[in-house]
Amino acid sequence: MIVSASRRTDIPAFYAEWLLRRLTEGYALVRNPVSPHQVGRVPLTCEQVDCLVLWTRNPGPLAARLDRLRQFGIPFYFQYTITAYGRELEPATPSPAVAVAGFRQLAAELGPERVIWRYDPVILGGCYTPQWHLARFAELAAALSGATRRCVFSFLDVYASIRRRLVRSGIDGEPPSPATLRNLALGFSRLARQYGLQLESCAENLDLREWGITPARCVDPELIGALCGGRVVAGKDRNQRPACGCVASIDLGCYNSCRHGCVYCYATRDGAAMADYDPASPLLCDRLRPGDRIRERGGPPAVRPDGLPR
Repeated sequence: MIVSASRRTDIPAFYAEWLLRRLTEGYALVRNPVSPHQVGRVPLTCEQVDCLVLWTRNPGPLAARLDRLRQFGIPFYFQYTITAYGRELEPATPSPAVAVAGFRQLAAELGPERVIWRYDPVILGGCYTPQWHLARFAELAAALSGATRRCVFSFLDVYASIRRRLVRSGIDGEPPSPATLRNLALGFSRLARQYGLQLESCAENLDLREWGITPARCVDPELIGALCGGRVVAGKDRNQRPACGCVASIDLGCYNSCRHGCVYCYATRDGAAMADYDPASPLLCDRLRPGDRIRERGGPPAVRPDGLPR
């Protein structure tokens, strides 16, 4: 089983102590966001978890506890987002300089293969022109050179609720043309090669392989297999978008609980769930309610050790 922590919120930044308590107790509870009275009990022992994928914009609180995290014996790696938007879009994220310093420190501790840079999402409109993105991408790629092997990017999927927020922030919210996106991707590709990065696109319908941009698998079977010394046998994650290449994982997070407040985030409306945070609760920013039904989650191992028959 592969565990994701988390696509729905920034657990390393805001809920590191909760994650470590869950690992100590050997399980977490996760509420089904579609059927709220269905609660999954997810085992979190090294015997049952093959790998932990950590998504963050600020790993500092968890990075300060890496020794504790290692003690659980579960391989892990980071998907680390650094962009450079203004405070009208990212009111509470670390500045690029602080984020780069944190990235390089984490990579020095874990190695560049285990810290993946995400330039994500790419938003076009207002002052955020293709030229702006190319300049910021070049600055960040130069600053991160040697600290990572890969960069994952994606263009913003503009849902109706996100478009309204963007408009209030001075961006028209209209999707750019495919030609604009392809030209920008080509520019990213040239810069990535200059700084020794493999560039990957996350859940994009555009085919960008002619420029050396491969479809990303952020929950990555090759990296997980290398960390675990085996071969990943988990299938495609059917709970993600059709163009997503990730293998199946179980997410520990909950929506509406991230404190970064990014205007473009699909997972947060007003952050109301943060008020219910209790690091001792098995549910993140939540508690069991009358009528809840708990069922066991998990499944067979996601990684088969090397040497076993196919």
